[in-house]
Amino acid sequence: MESNNHLMAAQAKLQVETARQELRACNETTAQYGLSLSEPDIQELVSCRVKSLKDSGRVEFGSGILPKLIQAFCDSPYVSQENYKDLLVELQDAFYYFKNESMDRFSDDELIEFMAKVFNGRAQGSVEYLTETSLEDLCRYAREGWDPYDADKAGDQF
Repeated sequence: MESNNHLMAAQAKLQVETARQELRACNETTAQYGLSLSEPDIQELVSCRVKSLKDSGRVEFGSGILPKLIQAFCDSPYVSQENYKDLLVELQDAFYYFKNESMDRFSDDELIEFMAKVFNGRAQGSVEYLTETSLEDLCRYAREGWDPYDADKAGDQF
């Protein structure tokens, strides 16, 4: 039993280090937008990931969703170095929450694409608007079997 605990601890440590490395690598892409994550930022984001996963009851293998969120949001006119890390924490929390709320009816990429589209559009950079209106509506429709590609039913919803 003790060897299982050691193995699980080693796997968790490896997963954390992999996540850190992938976030460091994201700095190469985001530098062109004036965005970067410091080592303390990276550590905080990885810690927040663990908490978000625990709070949402989700399990992930690999680096997690942060690299995809970074890629989708780094070119947003509403993201600056001053709000970058905190925004990533909020987006990560929202992603896991709404992944559950949509009952996994959307792929990770579909949900992130929707989040970025609304954030840069109607929400005008407001995470509050994104999470309290558009994502709630999207999840409600997902639970009801709504087809996101049926424009007649969607109207101007999002």
